[in-house]
Amino acid sequence: MSAEATNPAVSPAPAPPTAHRRKGRPRIDLRRLGRAALLGPTTRDRLPDAISHVVEAHRAHHPDADLDPLRRAYVLAESSHRGQMRKSGEPYITHPLAVTLILAELGAETTTLTASLLHDTVEDTDVTLDQVRDQFGEEVRYLVDGVTKLEKVDYGAAAESETFRKMLVATGNDVRVMSIKLADRLHNMRTLGVMRPEKQERIAKVTRDVLIPLAERLGVQALKTELEDLVFAILHPEEYATTRRLIADNAAQESDPLAEISEEVRGVLREAGIQAEVLIRPRHFVSLHRVSRKRGRLRGTDFGRLLVLVNEDADCYAVLGELHTCLTPVVSEFKDFIAVPKFNLYQSLHTAVARGDGQVAEVLIRTHQMHKVAEAGVVALGNPYASPPEELPDGERTGGEGERVDPTRPGWLSRLLDWQEAAPDADMFWSTLREDLAQDREITVFRPDGGTLGLPEGASCVDAAYAQYGEDAHACIGARVNGRLATLSTVLRDGDTVQLLMGQDPASEPSREWLEHAHTPAARIAIQRWLATHPSPAADEHEGHEEREGRGGHEGERKDGTQALRPAHDEPAASGTVNAVLVVDRPEATVRLAGCCTPVPPDEVTGFAVRGGVVTVHRVECAAVARMKGLGRSEIAVRWGDTTEFRVTLVAESFQRPHLLADLTEAIALEGVDIVTATVEPPTQQRVRHTYTLQLPDAAQLPTLMRAMRNVPGVYDVGRAQHQTTSAH
Repeated sequence: MSAEATNPAVSPAPAPPTAHRRKGRPRIDLRRLGRAALLGPTTRDRLPDAISHVVEAHRAHHPDADLDPLRRAYVLAESSHRGQMRKSGEPYITHPLAVTLILAELGAETTTLTASLLHDTVEDTDVTLDQVRDQFGEEVRYLVDGVTKLEKVDYGAAAESETFRKMLVATGNDVRVMSIKLADRLHNMRTLGVMRPEKQERIAKVTRDVLIPLAERLGVQALKTELEDLVFAILHPEEYATTRRLIADNAAQESDPLAEISEEVRGVLREAGIQAEVLIRPRHFVSLHRVSRKRGRLRGTDFGRLLVLVNEDADCYAVLGELHTCLTPVVSEFKDFIAVPKFNLYQSLHTAVARGDGQVAEVLIRTHQMHKVAEAGVVALGNPYASPPEELPDGERTGGEGERVDPTRPGWLSRLLDWQEAAPDADMFWSTLREDLAQDREITVFRPDGGTLGLPEGASCVDAAYAQYGEDAHACIGARVNGRLATLSTVLRDGDTVQLLMGQDPASEPSREWLEHAHTPAARIAIQRWLATHPSPAADEHEGHEEREGRGGHEGERKDGTQALRPAHDEPAASGTVNAVLVVDRPEATVRLAGCCTPVPPDEVTGFAVRGGVVTVHRVECAAVARMKGLGRSEIAVRWGDTTEFRVTLVAESFQRPHLLADLTEAIALEGVDIVTATVEPPTQQRVRHTYTLQLPDAAQLPTLMRAMRNVPGVYDVGRAQHQTTSAH
């Protein structure tokens, strides 16, 4: 049923320019279905005339298909719906016929088409699921049952979260359920003009918010683009009319720059000996509207894109090379979705070439199989129950670690099944799903082992951790992004390489702050699920208790109370306060260790006199030494005495995790070192700074101690405390 005939709210779109097409290749055109002719009595073996359009489209994709199930399904559906009418006044059987034709033109296999013809029989007639199973088998029964349940989803009711969750569970088990639902919604949207405006708007909004994003994720671009245009016409009639007028005005132009560039591209490829089809793909209404908002005044090349179809993957790159060699490429427009396919199975090379007058034509390069999958998505990839072939056809890819290889369940849908099971309740599932569906762009990040992770734009290292490790990501303590240490809140960009740093503690817990940086359902639900079972901030209290215990057990001076060197002006113990003897050329002078370089035995040291008769002691390589020499300050000879026992302040930089303080203090104690003070600063950006003042029995032990502290999981740096040089210097 055409939108022109039955939907007065939506004006017919102008016909796209005729493009050169490969002879014998079926054209996916979802607008050409007219009123189906109804059939009277027929012979048992004769195909009804009413399904001739369906048979023709189905044979184009599956020339050897058994058509008997379609004949029997039509006869059952027509007899069951006989006497029922649509609100448009047409016999009801025209609806399942139209839905089935949509799927047939997308390349759906026979079982899907059979279920499509029957998809309303159990809901609206006396036909039972048992009858469907007896006549057509368990697969058809399952699909009809799944679509029947979807028909009962009340998107506007309070129960929508639970019903939609059930819908997606059914879809996840067999994506053909959702394929039928999407085709069903497309035909209903085509005929929406007979309904009241407020109902049109409500249905259009649900289609926009839920079903169009699902069509995008299932890769069914042919359905998605027409649904977008129909929704656009209902929700934004003025912008739709303006866009329609722009298309009509452009079609009336005498010259067509896209056609001229397409001829130039054909010539380039012909001279290079590359067999290829070059087609013009007009932009649909929503796409053109977006381009006009982005660029302002439209040029002729903005109204469409060039599509180059070749036979093999290697030919795609050969075409790209010729275009970039013989024409002027726009390098910033290049994207390779063949090497790194999109999450919805889409593969293509994207580039753009410029003309001398400044007009830029976008070019898509793909194989015929890639084009089929790009248009029809999971619909074109067949039956999930069929035995897998020995070799995967072009366009199918093995999933990453822990991901199904089943081509009819894209990685996004497999992940959806996983996190819907983990969601504590239906409301959380629904809200998280809506957030996920709102993400219409994806990035690809690389793991060090060469694998990839598909994440929504704006995802952080937290999302990468849960995408790779699931709930084991609770133990993640940090990341390296492109080889550099990064916090888990770091936002990733397309093409980044991410190495996730995992702790060894099996009882590791996620930080509550992670929710602020989590954008994917997998991450948010895993964190929320853990928080739901740990409602009190037990980890924070536990760490605070450990810190108080650590301070109480070690604060104070050594038992003998001796210090050969004390801070000047009765300052509290500072970094580098040493129990070693310092021999200075001025015996009566007060000696102070410089806080800027914290010298300890056996560092080579030197001294400088400052106000008040104080001698400050620096390491000879300290930057302050060169500065004071430049100011003409005279050095004072200083050397360490025989005593090697000393006190030093170390700073440990680490990623936040539970029990870190306990692990660090244990590592220090195992080295036989006393802790004088321990300070833990509040975490920022998932990083924690620990400052320890330590009493070492031997200066030679310092490198070993620092190495032991660095080996504690989560600690990425340990160094001597560094402070700004005081003005007294």
